[in-house]
Amino acid sequence: MTKVVVGLSGGVDSSASAALLQQQGYDVAGLTLWLMKGKGQCCSEGLVDAAALCEQLGIEHHVVDSRETFEKYIVNYLVEGYSAGVTPLPCSQCNSAVKFGPMLAYARAELGADYIATGHYARVDRDPDSGRFRLRRAFDRNKDQTYFLYDLDQDALGHSLFPLGERQKTETRKIAADSELVTATKPESQDLCLVESHGTMRDFLSKYLSPKPGDIVDTDGKRLGQHDGIQNYTIGQRKGLGIAAAHPLYVVALDPGKNQVVVGDRDRVYSAGCQISRANWVSIAEPSAPIRASVQVRYRSQATPATIVPLPNQRAAIQFDEPQFGVTPGQAAVGYDDDVLLVGGIIDRPDKTATN
Repeated sequence: MTKVVVGLSGGVDSSASAALLQQQGYDVAGLTLWLMKGKGQCCSEGLVDAAALCEQLGIEHHVVDSRETFEKYIVNYLVEGYSAGVTPLPCSQCNSAVKFGPMLAYARAELGADYIATGHYARVDRDPDSGRFRLRRAFDRNKDQTYFLYDLDQDALGHSLFPLGERQKTETRKIAADSELVTATKPESQDLCLVESHGTMRDFLSKYLSPKPGDIVDTDGKRLGQHDGIQNYTIGQRKGLGIAAAHPLYVVALDPGKNQVVVGDRDRVYSAGCQISRANWVSIAEPSAPIRASVQVRYRSQATPATIVPLPNQRAAIQFDEPQFGVTPGQAAVGYDDDVLLVGGIIDRPDKTATN
């Protein structure tokens, strides 16, 4: 019997995954990472719910204190990023540095298991020609989470199971209800556990970054108002600027050197392309020539046709067929071939040379 260690957050998705694997004949154990204190899917409330689920299913429940790792790779990462005028994407970093790698290592060393599973909506298969494991979008495109999984390596992909990848979210709820799981009626969680824990990202950042007032200026440098810290703004933002204007203004850039928020017309927020760093060629080997792909620059944005040019030192340049709105440093740009995730990386800078 194959043993699988399921990462349990205390939510319905991971709970249903554990129940499904058990029904399919796997030897299932539960593992919860203690990431931080307070309310939210990844902390004390989640620990209690995960423990109750394991008791209900009659499986082992293991808890690993990962607070120092989470502080180092996620909290510090966020604070440093926002201080530098970028909008970090913590979820992909958390999946690769805090969750999948450490979970797989623990499963192998401590529990004698060579597979882990999570409640992510994603699929994995193996390319019959190259032998590489491929990360593929979930059947439920509205719940697809591959955008957050682009940084996983081949070892993690080859030893991870995603039981919900071929199911709709409504099916997940039905599985939990039919199995009478203690988490069946638990409400949907936020995409970001830190927001659940602190209320808003602004509230979270306020615990680490003091207000630092500065000017809000237009693209010609004219002062229009004052901000309380560039960490509270992001590229493309329109609401909450606190300035009056004859027409809508959007955040065009954040200048940490001058401590300025730069605003402008909507067409100034479009980018012809961008460069990414820490490029991870997920489902294919790094190509030696440019490739075509559909690129997604935000979790909820539509993938758009583009050309991706591999560059030295884990970098790549992306040229969109049509200029894209709100391409934001710190977020991920992820390239797909149909439903196969080819490559992903962190946006360093957008190319603002074109307008819509």
